[in-house]
Amino acid sequence: MRHSIWPVLALATAALSLPATAQNAPGVTDTEIKIGQTMPYTGPVTAFSTLGKGEVGYFKMLNDQGGVNGRKVNLISLDDGYAPPRTVEQTRKLVEQEGVSFMFSSIGTATNTAVERYLNANKIPQLFIASGASKFGNYKEFPWTIGGIQGTFRAEARIYARYILKEKPSAKIAILYQNDDYGRDYVAGLKDVLGDKYADTVKEATYEFTDATIDSQVVSLQSTGADALLLIATPKFAAQGIRKVYDIGWKPMFFLSNVAIWISTVIEPAGVEKAVGIMSSVYVKDPADPGWDSDPDMQQLKAWITKYMPEADPRDQNYVNSYNSAVALVQVLKQAGNDLSRENIMRQATNLRDLELHQSDRLLSGAAVAADAIRRQALGALWRFGLRPVSCTFIAQGIKKLDHSVFQKSRGFCQWPMFASGRCRTARLALNPDICSIPRFELLLQAQHAISRRWHEARSAGSKSSSAAGAA
Repeated sequence: MRHSIWPVLALATAALSLPATAQNAPGVTDTEIKIGQTMPYTGPVTAFSTLGKGEVGYFKMLNDQGGVNGRKVNLISLDDGYAPPRTVEQTRKLVEQEGVSFMFSSIGTATNTAVERYLNANKIPQLFIASGASKFGNYKEFPWTIGGIQGTFRAEARIYARYILKEKPSAKIAILYQNDDYGRDYVAGLKDVLGDKYADTVKEATYEFTDATIDSQVVSLQSTGADALLLIATPKFAAQGIRKVYDIGWKPMFFLSNVAIWISTVIEPAGVEKAVGIMSSVYVKDPADPGWDSDPDMQQLKAWITKYMPEADPRDQNYVNSYNSAVALVQVLKQAGNDLSRENIMRQATNLRDLELHQSDRLLSGAAVAADAIRRQALGALWRFGLRPVSCTFIAQGIKKLDHSVFQKSRGFCQWPMFASGRCRTARLALNPDICSIPRFELLLQAQHAISRRWHEARSAGSKSSSAAGAA
């Protein structure tokens, strides 16, 4: 399946030292910038294809408005079926036959890993990967790869672990995860928090994305006596897991990976009444929450969906992600000006500036500061300093229908020092009684402040090292 469109995308992070050149990249003409991506339009995770469809729709809108710096952006989005060998084939086709200038927002941890070395060896930007895997922060080995707008899976797992330890210190934890780098990042996050206690506290089960069902794994984990469960699954398997946990009468403290919190492709197929009490994390405003209906950015988002993707389900948060990824890429291309060499595109992607944050604060429902080591990967349209928004919310609080009042209560922002300018609309979370009165947010606040402290410690250590070097 192929979608021709006109795209744009970008994000923010640490600077990259790359040589300047006036030679534009392949795929760049006086009127067009050709870029590529791979998406699972077929296969086991077609629910994720809305990301690519949304980016196609965004760039249709962009090009109707004239493009960027006089050029339209032509996004070629090819189907890889979420199969790494197919990703390699399609990526090579995009680079060697279609002549794209760079890759943008391809989805999947294993799929992006499969082409990472090829793209870096050929010095082709692999921009704004649609994955939260922490491995994509390895910019020393892979300087042409940069993560996308998702919070990291590993950090997400740490938040869940800290919450469990606070609310149920003696909990026996079960984790059911996809057997690849995506799933293993959550295991690493749990180990970060539990340390030596991990082996005695946690029982694991895995599934392959080619499996037909995960029912047997759910039953097996229930038999361990676990009273807390992390379900780290893509949408199809998440729906299966929710349904099976409910059907066998298991009532653990239940956490769901935030890549599977979609209403239309997970919660409704599983049965809304079966999702009551599940917790997850969010880093975008929920378009299904009527509390955002009067929000100007949400209104703009929904107007875009109505005009350019009338067949789309506007409740799907992937459209929010695609919109914000595109906004960020537009900023990259604006900054690049007429120097559209691959080196300069990469340089601008890692040095976003003067980005109108209000364009993208539709994404955010909370915030945490990423440690310095993750800054390149914890991107986002708002994340010039490696900001990664994370907040905990309930997926369902009422039988038969979602209780959106909980979402409204959870819609706060943390104000960190780098947002002191106030350009991002924020509310001081620590002073917000509607949020702090909810005990479940206390641990999140602690986790966020702990991440903030680590970031400042790393920054301070770097400053001291620089000063010492200067003195020497």
